[in-house]
Amino acid sequence: MIIVTGGAGFIGANLLHGLERRNLGDLVVCDTLGQDDKWRNIAKREIAAIIPPDELFAYLHRHAAHITAVFHLGAVSATTERDADLIRASNIALTLDLVTWCTTHRIRLIYASSAATYGDGSAGFDDDASPEALARLRPLNAYGWSKHVVDRRLARLTLRGEPLPPQLVGLKFFNVYGPGEFHKGDMRSVVAKLHPQLAAGEPARLFRSYRPDYPDGGQKRDFVWVGDCVDVMLWLYDHPEVSGLFNVGSGQARTWVDLANAVFAALNRPPRIEFMEMPETLRAKYQYFTEARMDRLRAAGYDRPFTTLEDGVATYVRSYLNADDPYA
Repeated sequence: MIIVTGGAGFIGANLLHGLERRNLGDLVVCDTLGQDDKWRNIAKREIAAIIPPDELFAYLHRHAAHITAVFHLGAVSATTERDADLIRASNIALTLDLVTWCTTHRIRLIYASSAATYGDGSAGFDDDASPEALARLRPLNAYGWSKHVVDRRLARLTLRGEPLPPQLVGLKFFNVYGPGEFHKGDMRSVVAKLHPQLAAGEPARLFRSYRPDYPDGGQKRDFVWVGDCVDVMLWLYDHPEVSGLFNVGSGQARTWVDLANAVFAALNRPPRIEFMEMPETLRAKYQYFTEARMDRLRAAGYDRPFTTLEDGVATYVRSYLNADDPYA
């Protein structure tokens, strides 16, 4: 039995699909479904149980003897969320309680951290898990801070040689895009936001740059196809001897113009881009560059290539966003 918290969410639902294809046993989803179409993310999956987060530990206790691994992807993930108490309870306390439970029961735990822990990027994007390196990072929002708290706590416990799960992995996901994000509203990837506009013949509208070293639309992000994220997690499941804190990105920063052009190409439309003013509330906290260092994951043995931006966007647009049924 494998538990996937956040299993009806974006990355979680794609992981669930990957696990099902591997026929690895009963799959259990822990998530809230709400009143929108989030349930469609898992509508095609064979699921042993769907449990709400407040019943998670009772379920774990009842089935501990049958659980092989927990993928903890559930979180309050909106970078704009202002309720710090909600974030503390959902992202920090729940995760550390899961670490304790998995340690006690000797069950493997792979959890989602985030590239938001790097803040403005001034300290770089090296997934060095030492307490000293982590202490230099300054997240810009409560979401990134909550992930950083967990990373730092686990780094300290590791350094002390404290008991931990037999496999403990944190994954710092960068700018993930792909099917299953339709319920996320304004937190959807820019690919998903641009698609209906560009398909309707409208121009792509991107933010202007307010730094002389970046042209308009030349701000860069590490965009990573969700299928690559799933491949990394499945590889980790296959390699229980690997523990640590790892970046999960493509390893190559690309511009917003590159991204828009990839969507135009996937739609077989000529590119047409306009630039708009960035809200003043965003300007002070805006990231102009992110790029995952992938050395540590490679050194751990992961050798699969990552999907190019053009290929990932083409697959997303043509196989999902253009389809009558856009769900995996």
